[in-house]
Amino acid sequence: MSQKLETILNGKGPIKKIGVIGMGYVGIPAAALFADSDKFDHVLGFQRDSASSGYKIEMLNRGESPLKGEEPGLEELLKKVVDAGKFECTPDFSRISEVDAITLAIQTPFADSKALEPDFGALKDGIRNVGKYLRSGMLVVLESTITPGTTETMARDILEEESGLIAGEDFALAHAPERVMVGRLLRNIQEHDRIVGGIDQPSTDRAVELYSPVLTKGKVIAMSATAAEVTKTAENTFRDLQIAAANQLALYCESMGINVYDVRNGIDSLKGEGITRAILWPGAGVGGHCLTKDTYHLERGVKLGVEALDYPQDAESIYVLARRVNDFMPVHMYNLTVAALKRIGKDIKDSKIAMLGWAFINDSDDARNPPSEPYRDMIIAAGADLRVHDPHVLNYPDLEIHKNINEVISGSDAVVIFTGHKEYFSLKPDEIKKLTGNEHTVIIDGRNVIDPDLYIDAGFVYKGIGRGDKNRHEIVN
Repeated sequence: MSQKLETILNGKGPIKKIGVIGMGYVGIPAAALFADSDKFDHVLGFQRDSASSGYKIEMLNRGESPLKGEEPGLEELLKKVVDAGKFECTPDFSRISEVDAITLAIQTPFADSKALEPDFGALKDGIRNVGKYLRSGMLVVLESTITPGTTETMARDILEEESGLIAGEDFALAHAPERVMVGRLLRNIQEHDRIVGGIDQPSTDRAVELYSPVLTKGKVIAMSATAAEVTKTAENTFRDLQIAAANQLALYCESMGINVYDVRNGIDSLKGEGITRAILWPGAGVGGHCLTKDTYHLERGVKLGVEALDYPQDAESIYVLARRVNDFMPVHMYNLTVAALKRIGKDIKDSKIAMLGWAFINDSDDARNPPSEPYRDMIIAAGADLRVHDPHVLNYPDLEIHKNINEVISGSDAVVIFTGHKEYFSLKPDEIKKLTGNEHTVIIDGRNVIDPDLYIDAGFVYKGIGRGDKNRHEIVN
């Protein structure tokens, strides 16, 4: 089987033309880097001309990035490759037939995490489009984070059904998961090691050929397709677990009346040969497209596994428990808000709340699955008036996002910091106090942004994640 494919690929020669489906946080920087390589002749970015995202096509073809927030070097690189004639964006998916290799970077959310049922609708549509125009000798790579086993089953089945070709005989198929964070997209693609897993050796080798030219510090790590799928879901699950451990520690420290950041610094200080004490930061919650659902992809992969899982009977998965802890943090932020308002004699109902930050990560416009949303829902359900400020997020469904921070804070009973945007580090207690017009204003810090003593001394009622040493302070009159 592999011998036939190897012969076809050798006959085609090196990869020269690449297609990238999905012009988002993953696809845009990847396409730009492919286009900038002298190993490749041309890159096509495929984007549906829809009402919600069709605007990206013209922007990209002008060399402009539709991604907001700070992405160092991306706009300059797009302009460079567009001006050089090496990159274009198109809504014409029939042009897939022109390329030697095509990647799919399409979101894979969960429709129901409790039932472990992912929403693969958009990904299936993308795979079907590839299958319709698939040609002998092409390489198809899934970059989307997927349930382990998906490349070998669902993706393979759809491609073969649509094309009439056989994976591993007529075309190459692999999984090479993205490993990027907003705010550092280009650097991550170039410097992080690239996990590449084909359904067979020729597929793996072809995928290695595709990704090697865009790496600078990073190297390619080859494995099977399913191992690559597990690697991606597991690395995000581990990060979620680490964050949950920090969040649980913060809750413990609040209960015991101590400062979690003192404890964290102490833990982090133990270093040396054979010692690993990596501890992340606690906060108001976990958001984004990956960490909020990749645990469930991993769990689903086990349920679809080839052998029954040997695990303590009736014990909950520590990974799923970590998800529950991180999902609880917006609830804890709500509880801190209610408790702080009570200290100044106010009920949450009819209180005015100024929420600073909607994006899930600092200095970015990425507002996918933000922990700010469940907090907003609880505040509104309680009968409070909420105004939201974010300097980067332009819009969000059913939400008005204000750009004037003074207007948001003005007249508020509580100021709640949900995102660690750099703009919030320069907030001054006397200015906020003047805007609110209150003798005592509540301030809730979900990201360790402010100095609590400055605000407490100015008459604020302060509560912060993990700040058990300050959360019961005396109110200064």
